[in-house]
Amino acid sequence: MGVPIRINEDVYNAAREVASAECRSIPHQIEFWAKIGKCALDNPDLPIDFVKELLISKQSSRTLAEPFDFEQ
Repeated sequence: MGVPIRINEDVYNAAREVASAECRSIPHQIEFWAKIGKCALDNPDLPIDFVKELLISKQSSRTLAEPFDFEQ
């Protein structure tokens, strides 16, 4: 269940632009940004791009994954 919140109009407009490009709803885009920010604060030694890619990969289908071959 969602909870209505007030948000700065500039943040809303930025989320609208990015959400459209990344095929997310505006609330889901803001939620994604919040998750990235929380993870970045919890793990300050990790690069932000790593945190972002990690969150994206967790949302991706496992059927797209390729097994790692140790004997290459």
